[in-house]
Amino acid sequence: MALEIERKFLLAVPYEQLGDRIRVRSEQRIEQTYLALEADQELRVRRITDLDNGEVTYTHTFKKGFGIKREEVEYEINEGLYEQVVKAFGAVALTKNRITAEWNGARIEIDIYDQIQLTVLEVEFDSEEAALSFEAPEWFGQDISSSKEYSNKTVWKQLQRK
Repeated sequence: MALEIERKFLLAVPYEQLGDRIRVRSEQRIEQTYLALEADQELRVRRITDLDNGEVTYTHTFKKGFGIKREEVEYEINEGLYEQVVKAFGAVALTKNRITAEWNGARIEIDIYDQIQLTVLEVEFDSEEAALSFEAPEWFGQDISSSKEYSNKTVWKQLQRK
């Protein structure tokens, strides 16, 4: 299983005000639905649309763990399987736009959610040591790497109750 090591921040300024602090590389539209949730495990599917070229991909992901370091297995699935699974569960998809950008030589991802007022910035790392020693600029905002209330699965669960 691959390891995902990342830090997450509650973006402190509106995305539109970032200006030349970042260099945008791509933007995607993401719809995700969870199929199974356990205390520290999740199984989800995603439809990902590249907003630059319109290409659509579908993924199936398993994650285990919590905090800055988690196990992750992700692979591509076809549209038919994605549609069957989403229809079978009848859940409300969590939707967001993801901007992939560069800042100070690092790749960052900014997720702007639709159903709630939330913008999260993520930075991935090669090691836990690098993640822990990373000093974020003030505009990244509050570190929410270990805050369950901001996790995608928590937000998705709240959507299902509405």
